Amino acid sequence: MPKRILFVFTSVDKTLTGAQTGWYLPEAAHPYYILAPKYDIDFAAPKGANPPVDESSVQNFKDDVKFLEDATVKQKLANAKKLSEVKASDYDAIFYVGGHGPVIDLAVDPVNIQLASEFFRSGKVTAAVCHGPGALVGATDANGEPIFKNRSATSFSDLEEEQVGKVKDIPFLVESRIKELGGRYEKAKEPWQAHVVRDGNLITGQNPASAAGIGEAIDKALSETA
Repeated sequence: MPKRILFVFTSVDKTLTGAQTGWYLPEAAHPYYILAPKYDIDFAAPKGANPPVDESSVQNFKDDVKFLEDATVKQKLANAKKLSEVKASDYDAIFYVGGHGPVIDLAVDPVNIQLASEFFRSGKVTAAVCHGPGALVGATDANGEPIFKNRSATSFSDLEEEQVGKVKDIPFLVESRIKELGGRYEKAKEPWQAHVVRDGNLITGQNPASAAGIGEAIDKALSETA
């Protein structure tokens, strides 16, 4: 039986300023095509079916549009489970796709916080890229401490957020929040460069350039366990 991975998407389609948003295309496409040949992958979102894609990511990453046109992917998106229907025990890993949305809905969703905490406490791979780590800020370890506390992690940096002009679109900056929670935040030397950090079963990627790398890191982590 292949191991099973749950890809979690945002259900939010607007930022705090009313700008269109959603999940970020390459941050789903790149890890998916690395992992799909070896693993069973299900999709989920707070509201379930057809989570909204960030239209700017479709414009900026035209090479990844094949993901949206892929018949298998279309079916998975159309049949995306509601997070409330998901059992952590059915999966070996959870992965949070980025886009500004997760910082708005997943960060404060009690169902998501419980689910992420269950994955992490079970020692299962708990992974996220770009703004995806924002979905983990409420999750806690077996001691009830934030999962970022005293652990190394990355995410979309505050500088990158300033450069895209989206600071007012989201309720908090992910880098700053990880630091506030006691995390050892790391990032690439220059904005927009790939950077993936693994600390035990917590795997995080900084930005869209890190999406392939996080897929590879999830694969490596899953291949280490029976």
